This record gives sequence, structure tokens and C-alpha cells, in this order.
Amino acid sequence: MNAANKALVLFSGGQDSTACLAYALDTFDHVETLGFDYGQTHKVELECRAQLRSAIAKIDNWGAKLGDDHTLPLPALAEIGGTALIGDGEIKMQENNLPSTFVPGRNLLFLTYGAALAYRRGLGVLVGGMCETDYSGYPDCRRDTLDALEAAINLGMQSDITIDTPLMHIGKAETWALAQELGGEALVELTLEHSHTCYRGDRENRHAWGYGCGDCPACELRAAGYEKWKSQ
Repeated sequence: MNAANKALVLFSGGQDSTACLAYALDTFDHVETLGFDYGQTHKVELECRAQLRSAIAKIDNWGAKLGDDHTLPLPALAEIGGTALIGDGEIKMQENNLPSTFVPGRNLLFLTYGAALAYRRGLGVLVGGMCETDYSGYPDCRRDTLDALEAAINLGMQSDITIDTPLMHIGKAETWALAQELGGEALVELTLEHSHTCYRGDRENRHAWGYGCGDCPACELRAAGYEKWKSQ
């Protein structure tokens, strides 16, 4: 099997990465998943991953394509600290016009570690849910950042790994629509019930759009996208 037909999905257990996993299973012949434990406040997302993988494998013929799952610890991000996403302070906009949930270097590290794992496992594509259309203002979600990183990775490893970002130019409403297009109501329902987006890790409050606190930036984006999609 050609490496270009095999993908590694950065799979956090959130709405976006669930859509990306469905996209990868619909597009490639073999798909593996990778999650990271970096001391995130919403660590409950890691507990959602197994249920999501199990459920998504039952859609269409995706189970035959779904390969191994991997989880890597990145404790250094928590040790560096300074971000609300790993428990330091309130969620707010900072003086540098970046939200306090921004974790410097997070996506750069995720993709670099992902590329190293993909290299070892013969996987030619990294699939990530980064988006610059409807997002929280993170500079490492921009396509020009990822293009530069892709070039550096391939120069540094003498490889030909592609960073595929299917959500890059669509909003959250279109992400809900993509889920329905790829996996029908079954994928929409498992996204609602089992994926986790809330920065505060709230799995107690169930809304029409899924579980969450309802007022953190991640919940607000997910809720607004769901409402827009349902009204179309």
C-alpha cells in the first residue's frame, strides 16, 4: 500500500478531529489515530476517544480501514505553563490579542511528533483539524504556518509527508454539514453525544449541540455553528 494512501489523524476526541477522522476514513485506505496528553484542563477529551473510534468504525466500511490508536505524553507543555488551557488563569483575551487558551508551540509539536510517528509507521499523510475561518485566533492554525512546518519536516526527515487540513477554509456550520455528508445521522449523533470540545472539561451539562459549559470560546463556536447549520 502506497504511503500516500495511509494517514495519521491528530485525533483529540473533539468535534473537529471527529470530522477529520471521518474524512480520512472516507478518503484513505488505511487510517491510524494519535492523541496527546499534555496536562490539558479538558483531559476528559482523551476518555472520549475510545468511544468515538469504536462507534465510527461501525459506519459504512470504515472499520476495515481503521488501524492502531496512539497516545503520546507531552508533559513539557504543562511545565512551561502560562495558559488557561492547562489550568493557569481565566479564559480571556490578552494584551497580545491572543486568547489565554493559546498554548505556544502546541500544534507545532503535535505535528512534529505526528510526523515522526508517521515516518516510522509508513504513513504519508497527517490529517489535522486546524482552521483559520472559524477558530479561536491561534496563529499555529493558519495554513501558511502549516506549509512552512510541512517544508521543514520534509527537509529534516528527508520525507514526503503531507499535512492535510480538510477544515481549514470552512466554518463550524460547514463542519457539522461535512459530518452529515460523510457519515449521515449516525456520525452527527455520535459527534453530539461522544465528542468533547469544552475547554473546561464539562461533561455534565448537555445542550442541543453536545456537552459543555456553554460559555467558553470552544463551546460558543460549537453552539453557534450547530445553530447556523440547523437553521439552513
